Amino acid sequence: MVYRKGGSPMLISSKGRYALKLMIYIAAIGGDPVAESTVGGDASAPGEGLRADSTAIGVSARALAVSSRSQTKVSLREVAEREDISLKYLEQLVRPLMKAGLLKSVRGKGGGYVLAKPAAQIRAGDILRAAEGERSTVACEGLEGACGRSDLCSTVKFWTGLEETIDAYVDGVTLVELAAVPEIKVEIEL
Repeated sequence: MVYRKGGSPMLISSKGRYALKLMIYIAAIGGDPVAESTVGGDASAPGEGLRADSTAIGVSARALAVSSRSQTKVSLREVAEREDISLKYLEQLVRPLMKAGLLKSVRGKGGGYVLAKPAAQIRAGDILRAAEGERSTVACEGLEGACGRSDLCSTVKFWTGLEETIDAYVDGVTLVELAAVPEIKVEIEL
């Protein structure tokens, strides 16, 4: 739930929230399906992806520099454990993300999921629309032109502007930007 000024909530369901978490995790851990990435100057060596089971746990833009040949497949079980999301729920979320052309499934031993296109080409809005479907922030038939009073209604313009502002924001943030939050490391001494 996102709180706007004044404290009233603007709801994005758990589908949208968890779909974003899933895609960010896959982008950061699995790498980007492009031959050369310019994200960060500190690329991992081919075949060397950032894994969640290392002693220094970190998710950073460096992981996005992994080339397509060494793109790491990420299992839903791993995402479920690391992000504390039900495996069954994740299994339901990947279907619309695959249908939207955002994720690919890799079958077989060591299979999992990878990005279907470069993270720089995937927008937060693409992920939210795939998971949530097309949604409106307000139940107003005038937004679709289905209301006979829309030409007389003083709020239709406002709601249209709000929709456009939200769309511009979510479509202006890419998966690269979401996955490139400052690296957080937790050192574990044994």
